[in-house]
Amino acid sequence: MTQAQYYGGNFLLALPGMEDMRFDHSVVALCVHDGDGALGITVGEEMDGLGLRELLGSFDIDGSKVPDTPVLRGGPVEPRRGFVLHSLDWAGQDMVQVNQQWGLSGSLDILKAIAQQRGPSRYLVALGYAGWGAGQLEAEMTGESWFLAPGDANLLFDTPARRKWAAIFAASGVDSAHLVGGAGSA
Repeated sequence: MTQAQYYGGNFLLALPGMEDMRFDHSVVALCVHDGDGALGITVGEEMDGLGLRELLGSFDIDGSKVPDTPVLRGGPVEPRRGFVLHSLDWAGQDMVQVNQQWGLSGSLDILKAIAQQRGPSRYLVALGYAGWGAGQLEAEMTGESWFLAPGDANLLFDTPARRKWAAIFAASGVDSAHLVGGAGSA
């Protein structure tokens, strides 16, 4: 795969009118993209009624020392599988370095480290992921489903989930209020 086809470390923003309503106004932090396909974590939607402390407690991990941050709905694939997007000041055995700004981990080790306040300084916890088979994302990128935006750790970690979609468009010079769904004709 050529570098031009590799989108890892960027954001995918669902465009209005996308046919798959599961991704309406989605922001996906694309973490892995190679010849076998792609994997991303949706970072624009919080799970109702589930915070980090409750999630930690479900693994018998004491979360009383950490803020009870929301857990994100990471995507429709394997919705019970957990992932942590995090700063690179923590590196566990199974960490995937996404770019020069963040990594992805999916083991209990990172949750234990976070609970013991020896984990990464910045992190987002999500359940599930978005996945594409070989060539699928490339095909979708030629249509009117996704907008590709540069990955930025400050937008990823510091912008509230519900504001990420508009904020990332704005950082890319696009006023999301002017976006309309569907293709036009001249």
